[in-house]
Amino acid sequence: MEKSLHWREFIITQIIKLSGYSAIVFVALILLFLLNEGLPALGKADLSSLFGTRWYPIENYFGILPLVSGSLVVTFGAALIAVPLGIGTAVYIAEIAPRWVREILKPLVELLGGLPSVVLGFLGILVVSPYLRLFLNLPTGLTAFTGSLLLGGIAVPTIVSVAEDALDAVPRSYREGAWALGATQWQTIWRVTLPAAKSGVLTGVMLGIGRAIGETMTVMMVTGNAPVLAFKLGSLFAPARTMTATIAAEMGEVANGSAHYHVLFLIGIILFLISLLVNVLASSVIFRARRRAERILS
Repeated sequence: MEKSLHWREFIITQIIKLSGYSAIVFVALILLFLLNEGLPALGKADLSSLFGTRWYPIENYFGILPLVSGSLVVTFGAALIAVPLGIGTAVYIAEIAPRWVREILKPLVELLGGLPSVVLGFLGILVVSPYLRLFLNLPTGLTAFTGSLLLGGIAVPTIVSVAEDALDAVPRSYREGAWALGATQWQTIWRVTLPAAKSGVLTGVMLGIGRAIGETMTVMMVTGNAPVLAFKLGSLFAPARTMTATIAAEMGEVANGSAHYHVLFLIGIILFLISLLVNVLASSVIFRARRRAERILS
């Protein structure tokens, strides 16, 4: 009996290890596939054209800088909207809202996170874009700012869900200790609860930003899809084009094995590396925060 139980535990342990290692294997296989299909673009496309500022594949202009800048501007704008709104909502749900309000708000936020991106894209085309065009007196409402607003709305539920769970996991004794020392509710939230839940809040922020970077349908529908450089302040209120929208719009019509085909995979490599960089930075920040907390507790 004991021997049978030992073998069961051994098999379950190995299955759990295999499941954990499979995530690394899948990521490595995806990277290898992207490298295999994307690196030939460096030989098939002219490098001066590849790192230029004009994207017009029909005439062999494969400038990826407008696409990279468009993605960065839209994502940065979405982060400026989603991070304060998401953290503020999480703090309200976890620390301030009455229990009955929390039981209503939490499911509503999670329901918002489950909305299909194409539905938000239709909302942007029919409601948000015309309103912004009139309110800001713009030639068109299909701008990077419109995409940032909708991407911010997409990222907020992820940030709220993860950050609220992290805040809720902070022991009540931390709050009671702060109150005993005479701290107000806001001082307790700002100086005790949020620092204690810092790693979880940062995880939620990075997950939200990661979702904004990888979003496709919404930005393809509301940003105008104009491949122009977006390094100026006014670029936020002008049409732009992201890397994800370019891949989604053109991959279905491109000739297999052509220079255009390989350049699209090269864009995928760049997108993969940006997402990897965001996750590595988030992991390093969280690791330092945990080490600092361990030093303080020791």
